[in-house]
Amino acid sequence: MNRSKVLVIDDDLSLLRLLQRALEKADYDVVVASSGPEGLKEMYEYKPDLVVLDVMMPVMDGWEVCRRIRELSNVPIIMLTAKSDEQDKVRGFSFGVDDYVTKPFGFAEFLARIGALLHRADSYSPIKKPHIYSGKGLMIDVAGHRVILNKNRVELTPTEFRLLVALAEGHGHLIPTERLLQIIWGSEYAGETEHVKRYVWRLRSKIENDPQNPELLLTERGIGYRLVLEE
Repeated sequence: MNRSKVLVIDDDLSLLRLLQRALEKADYDVVVASSGPEGLKEMYEYKPDLVVLDVMMPVMDGWEVCRRIRELSNVPIIMLTAKSDEQDKVRGFSFGVDDYVTKPFGFAEFLARIGALLHRADSYSPIKKPHIYSGKGLMIDVAGHRVILNKNRVELTPTEFRLLVALAEGHGHLIPTERLLQIIWGSEYAGETEHVKRYVWRLRSKIENDPQNPELLLTERGIGYRLVLEE
């Protein structure tokens, strides 16, 4: 069985070595980079299954590295930061980040989150769900991994797409927030409902004509969400 490939980009050399040792001990194939430009070079050449990316780096910060990665790949990204500001988290998810870990952190939790992200990426098989959901100008082609809105292609990250499919499979029924959290992120994220809220916000910005007044992705305050495609 092939080992999952993880790329770690961080200018803190001490932390970089610690992360490399922890990941290798957990049986990952690891490559490290100490700057944004070096990380992008390794990204192109190494083609990792997951990227761990620090926010605060000189020359090219994590936001710019993330933006450039997203131009060519939907690889899962975990952002590392010393900040706990909510706006930073919102910004991270708006860049297509899949998870966000604040320093200092425990290696056990860190490895669990990496495992959960890789498991979701490996276990999601569109071949098992050859459905097309459509209505109100929106078309979700699960097998083709495509979303069309008013005849225009909508670009979604893997996590955004999985969330949209999970909502579509609810056939307009209310899905509790905690249930969506478990389906998309896994049991390791129990109680972290902000993940769902941020991704719902991202989806609305991409599939709603007016995200402030949604007609497709509706909220039942304090309970959950439903995707309504029927007129």
